Amino acid sequence: MTALQKATGDTVFKFEPFILHVQCQELQDAQLLHSVAIDSGFRNSGITVGKRGKIMMAVRSTHCLEVPLNHMGKLMVTEEYIDFLVQIANRKMEENMKRIDRFYNCLQLALKNELSMSNSPLEMIQKSHSVYTHRRKRKPDKDPGTYTSPENKEESETEDDPETNLNFFC
Repeated sequence: MTALQKATGDTVFKFEPFILHVQCQELQDAQLLHSVAIDSGFRNSGITVGKRGKIMMAVRSTHCLEVPLNHMGKLMVTEEYIDFLVQIANRKMEENMKRIDRFYNCLQLALKNELSMSNSPLEMIQKSHSVYTHRRKRKPDKDPGTYTSPENKEESETEDDPETNLNFFC
């Protein structure tokens, strides 16, 4: 309270939950990680696939807390309210630790199951055929009147396809 009373600017009481960003080689790996995150209570998790094929999986939660305490040096809340905020933040911290533990245990189980399934020939074939394939960036034609082969034409048409850069959020 002494530090808050001496503050001259704005002061905020803040709690932020666990956040993890993972770059994945395969979309199916990101999907597995996403399922584990959602099942563990990280409801704000999502997968992003960039234009160049970079697959990012973000494990995020929504149970954060941000409350202003001082504004321009003036204390806006009571000591009793700050005690109340500390209790809420501590409960959120406990919930955060439970979710992290649950995520860790679920991830270990999922990876163990994935490893045992990868020994089957069918799984090996499916692993080799990724859902997302990296394409080269289209080079602009030097001369607008030049002939484009059917293979190049198909490649350039898929470059403009809006489904080649997808974001998944839950």
